[in-house]
Amino acid sequence: MHRMATKTIWMPVRVIFALLPMLALGGRTVCAQTSSSTAMAQQDQAQVSVTTPQQAQTASDATPSDDSGSDVLTMFPHPDSTRYWISGQANIIMQWHPTFPAKYSGPNSLSAPAQSSTSHVFTVYTGYELTGTTQVFADAEDSTGPGIGDALGLAGYTNLDVVRTADGVVLTHAPYLARLLLRQIIPLSKEKVSAERNFLNLATSLPKRRLEFWVGKFTIPDFFDTNGPGSDSHLQFLNWTVDNNGAYDYAANTRGYTDGAMVEYDDGRWSMRFAEALMPKVANGINLDADVARARSENFETDYNGGFLHHRDGAIRVLAYLNHADMGNYREAVNEFLAGDTSQPNIIATRRQGRHKYGLGLNFEQNLTDQLRAFGRWGWSDGHNESFAYTEVDRALELGADYRGDSWHRKNDRAGFAFSLNGISGDHARYLALGGDGFLLGDGGLNYAHEKIVETYYTAHVWRGTFVSFDLQHINNPGYNQDRGPVLVPGLRAHVDF
Repeated sequence: MHRMATKTIWMPVRVIFALLPMLALGGRTVCAQTSSSTAMAQQDQAQVSVTTPQQAQTASDATPSDDSGSDVLTMFPHPDSTRYWISGQANIIMQWHPTFPAKYSGPNSLSAPAQSSTSHVFTVYTGYELTGTTQVFADAEDSTGPGIGDALGLAGYTNLDVVRTADGVVLTHAPYLARLLLRQIIPLSKEKVSAERNFLNLATSLPKRRLEFWVGKFTIPDFFDTNGPGSDSHLQFLNWTVDNNGAYDYAANTRGYTDGAMVEYDDGRWSMRFAEALMPKVANGINLDADVARARSENFETDYNGGFLHHRDGAIRVLAYLNHADMGNYREAVNEFLAGDTSQPNIIATRRQGRHKYGLGLNFEQNLTDQLRAFGRWGWSDGHNESFAYTEVDRALELGADYRGDSWHRKNDRAGFAFSLNGISGDHARYLALGGDGFLLGDGGLNYAHEKIVETYYTAHVWRGTFVSFDLQHINNPGYNQDRGPVLVPGLRAHVDF
């Protein structure tokens, strides 16, 4: 069965690589980038937030030459003169790993025999400008594909598009509502700054100083922990702990969305935001707990859009969060097992309402040249109570860079490299070592070491809104276990921006 999976994966790999030179030749007629594409706006985050924090990615980085604007990076144009917004994306990712060494495996291990998997995400974005300061947004999404290993056994999982479901939870394969948002802008100054229209902003200019209120259904990374070179799994890196801060256990259901409200202050150089959001009823569950008296998440972040180098754009972001939910406790689960009360450490049996988990994060990006950008993240969480919403990481460190293809006359191409180091608390490690299972990890034992991930990619622009990418990830100590791995995961991605 695994030999068949290996043969199956190499057939499309050979076909795609045979086509890549022809696709690249076709792409040489491209003149320059525009940032009308939603995905390219996410890819080319720059220095000054003129819309919302996730769009701190201005046109200066997306227009590298004097002939900018002559090329459209979407399949269809998106005019600035309308009150509405309609766009879409299709993202298909195929990944494979060969057989890797493993002394043992548990119920939540990444399976050691060779295997492949393909994920598909299709999204339709819509918005309407009710007034000059009021906007509404509604997005629909369809996501399929289990991912290699059913998204188990790795803290830094290899594909951000894959949805990991909780045990016993069956998700529908039908399209679902991803976002439903109301945005209210309150001007605090008469001075205006230009703004780029995209899937979360319909204005072409905004007050330089302003308050913004957002309420509805959204995903926390729309606004928090954004990073220009490292946030977009559709054109950049794929790994969970490269595109996001692994130690940021942000409020979300299993699909990555939550309900909540956010207020933000912007004045050009500085911005601050605070969000109150709903937590899932169970770890990685699909249903959110609407009782905010017992379960909720507070999130605060401040940005400085200035950078470290003179005349070079950059940004620094500081994050803090506090989650309240029906969480289990690692030390309590271990103590109950050692006392003979349970046959193995069981975090579920220790869950109590009102427990909390808190953490901190630091995030930076810096333009080093006109083509080269560096970025990094650091994250920490207390690690006493269970990982509940994102992934099983209590300590995170990440450094990376990306490079635009001007030097080889392909201004719309990108190459990136990143290193991610993940760790967990002592209580968390002991729980896994004694045979406990989390919602992602559980090898039946643990010879602890930091999980180390190296990822590199190349994204090539083909035509208009079409891109293809090659991605390669090398993972040492998968799931923090020295007795398993290393794992090599190559991948291919096709992306279309409508």
